This record gives sequence, structure tokens and C-alpha cells, in this order.
Amino acid sequence: MASVILSLLFFTTLLLHPALSELCNQNDKRVLLQIKKAFNDPYVLTSWHEDTDCCEWYCVECDSKTHRITSLSVIAGSLSGPIPPQVGDLPYLENLDLHKQVNLTGPIPPAIAKLKRLKSLRLDWTSLSGSVPGFLSQLTSLTSLDLSFNKLAGPIPASLSKLPKLNYLRLDRNKLTGPIPDSFGEFKGARFYLVLSHNQLSGKIPASLGIKKDFANIDLSWNKLEGDPKALFGSDKKVEYVDLSRNLLEFDMSKVDFPKSLTWLDVNHNKITGSLPVGLTALNDLQFLNVTYNRLCGKIPVGGKLQRFEGTSYFHNLCLCGAPLQRCK
Repeated sequence: MASVILSLLFFTTLLLHPALSELCNQNDKRVLLQIKKAFNDPYVLTSWHEDTDCCEWYCVECDSKTHRITSLSVIAGSLSGPIPPQVGDLPYLENLDLHKQVNLTGPIPPAIAKLKRLKSLRLDWTSLSGSVPGFLSQLTSLTSLDLSFNKLAGPIPASLSKLPKLNYLRLDRNKLTGPIPDSFGEFKGARFYLVLSHNQLSGKIPASLGIKKDFANIDLSWNKLEGDPKALFGSDKKVEYVDLSRNLLEFDMSKVDFPKSLTWLDVNHNKITGSLPVGLTALNDLQFLNVTYNRLCGKIPVGGKLQRFEGTSYFHNLCLCGAPLQRCK
């Protein structure tokens, strides 16, 4: 009988004081409610209520053992205004994802640099402005950084290469200017994914990028880059995807040694001269090729997959000929 009474007292206490049954850390809960208030109580955060367990709230995740907030991900609904500085007061956060929040404005707040456990930062498809902040290099646990489709301007900070675990970087579809930092050949992450396309970057592609052998993806398209990108290639590289289209690159393609790992090569709309190297026939995994709108000449090498592509992969050059184009004279 006594045990029944104790049980009733226990459950009555939980009903009267629900906070005692919460798994969520109270400091994290307080911070999340401050974030909600800063965003003017948006509908997408309706479940964030002080009378409920924040580990069960929409858009957040808690660690199963510590019950600290490890993820804040808002990829639906609508957030408006600047990112609140209170975001930096979630010390166990590993993932911060604010995706397609087109009414998110202002600069990236310095408070984000406090998130020392952060592994993934995605702030894309927003109206964030200002610069790509150098303080992001303080996030030494970061493996993935995506700031694409924003209104960021100015130069790319060279300090990003100091991120020891980073292997995924997207800064495309912004208004970034200046050169690609020489230090970008120093990234330590394996199978690196680099996308800097659709900006206003200028200058030469740094030869230092050739130091890193294991870029998986390099997209520098739709910029104002000049010079010779041959350092990106070589038989010792493992790169699979390269898009250098819509730049001002000027080099002799016949002298390029393409890695056999290459599956995608797009160099259209540049000032490339020479002929197509026979080495292209050895690329057995090549799925896409576009060399149009350049100054290439000579016969398209026979073999491999080169004749499987349509003529639209080769046209608008100086004097390329041979299948799938017209016969050479």
C-alpha cells in the first residue's frame, strides 16, 4: 500500500512540476526560447513551448546520453531577420542548418565562432550579406561549410584553409571578388569537395591547388579566372569532377595530362588552344564532356568514349574535326 501511495505522489509531482521530468538541459531550453523570440515567434517554431521538453521540439535534436542540444535545423517554414547571437550559446551544437530561409538577413554573426563542437554549418539560399567571415576558421571541428546562394561579397578569407577537418566547401552563387587564396591547396580533408562557381573571382587559379592530390570535385565556373589550370590535373590526381567553364582561361589543352578518375569535364567558353590530347581516350569513366566555345583545332582522337558524345560537346571551336563532328579535310 505504501508503494502505491509513493507512486501516486511521484506522478502527481511530475504533473505539477513537468520540468522535473524533462530530459532537455534547462540552459539550452532558455537559449532556444530566446532564439524563438528574436525571430518573432515564427510558426515553424510553434512547438517550442516552455511547458514542454525541448528535446521533443521540432527542428532540434538532443544527444541521447547528455540530452544537450546537438542540432538546430530549420529547412521549412520561414525565419525573418538576422541570425540571433544567442545561437552561439548552444555549446554542444554540432549541426546548424538554416536552409532556404530567404528572409534571413544581415551578416553571419561572430557568436557562431563560439560553437567549438560544430561539424556542419549550412546557411544557404538566404539573403545573408556582408563578407565570408574569417572567424569561421576558429571552428576547428568543422567538416562541412555551405554558404551558397546568398548575397555575400568581398574576398574569400585565406584562413579557411586552417580548418583541419574540412572536406566540403561551397561558396557558390554569391558576389565574391578577388583571387582564390593560395592557401587553398593546404586543406587537409580527404576527397575534398570545392565549389566557388557563379561569383566574380579573378586572377589566376593558384598553382598551389595542384599540391592537393585528392580533390573529388572542383567547380570554379562562371567567374573571371585567367591563366593555366593544368596544375589541377595530372596522372597522380584523384579528381572526378572538374568544371572550369565560363572563365577567361587560356592554355594549350594538348599538354594536359588528365587523371583516369575523371568522370566530368566542362571547360566551355574559355580561350583554350591546341588540340584534344589522346589521353582523353583512356578515361573509361568519363560521363560528361564539354569543350565548346574555345579555340581548339585538329582531329578528335578516336577511342574511349569520345565518339559517344554528341557534336554539341565539341562545336564552336576553331577547327576541331572528326567524329562526331564533320570529317577532317
